[in-house]
Amino acid sequence: MTTEGLIEGILFAMGGSVERKQLAQVLELTEEAVEEAAVRLEEKYRQEDSGIQLVRLEDAYQLSTKRDVYPALIRLAARPKKPVLTSVVLETLAIIAYRQPITKAEIAKIRGVSSDHAVNKLIEYELVREAGRLEAPGRPILLATTEEFLRRFGLPSTEALPEIAVEKLEELREEALRESAEKPEDAGDVPV
Repeated sequence: MTTEGLIEGILFAMGGSVERKQLAQVLELTEEAVEEAAVRLEEKYRQEDSGIQLVRLEDAYQLSTKRDVYPALIRLAARPKKPVLTSVVLETLAIIAYRQPITKAEIAKIRGVSSDHAVNKLIEYELVREAGRLEAPGRPILLATTEEFLRRFGLPSTEALPEIAVEKLEELREEALRESAEKPEDAGDVPV
């Protein structure tokens, strides 16, 4: 790979600026050789119809978006994709919120089906996090809610979660028992 390609890859991966001296050290080159490669990269981006450019920040370099791309970026940022919480994901979140820390196996036992997809979505949305491991065979991961969960649901802490009325809890238990009795034994999760 060329020096330009190595510098480009490093700058892309780092996201921020990287000093010329650091690049020289990791690439085992002189600072002058790094500077010459940076000049060639700048020229490459100028000649190509590229949306990125090499930016100099004193003795450092950074890859950046060209100004011509800004209007499209602004339009994209103006329409952020909001996560949609399906009923399965919400049910799984409620179980985690009220029973945390909890394992995936315990969630599956409560729901009666695997909740891997829902848990993965909740982790992706930063509403749930890994909170350690249970001291048991296999050391399963414990799940708990995050600060983002509290922010999105307007809660100061998990202690502020609304309490479930005892009669409602008994109703839910009976409904769950009825559903589990009606469900065929080989039924699995329905893809979402």
